[in-house]
Amino acid sequence: MTDNTNINSFQKQKNKEEMKKQLITFALMIGFTIIAFAIVATEAMDKMFAIPLLLILAVVQVAFQFYYFMHMKDKGHEFPSMMIYGGIWAAILTVAALVAIVWW
Repeated sequence: MTDNTNINSFQKQKNKEEMKKQLITFALMIGFTIIAFAIVATEAMDKMFAIPLLLILAVVQVAFQFYYFMHMKDKGHEFPSMMIYGGIWAAILTVAALVAIVWW
């Protein structure tokens, strides 16, 4: 009987920690969104600096989405992870090919 109680207690603690991580990640993503809107709305930065900064903020938010909210860090999600990473790789190759075609 005590083993079941220990398992439930461990699971509750694990769920609590996971919820805490998700809330922190959500708050960070909201903060990044507010920063991005402020950069665009105030036009305080030069475009040559603002655009790469916005792209970096977007990539970080996508990583947070994949890692925490799509549970790609969890076991048993290897196939969806492989498919998503394959899609990202295909997108990068496509953009690189289009840039190379336009460049010449």
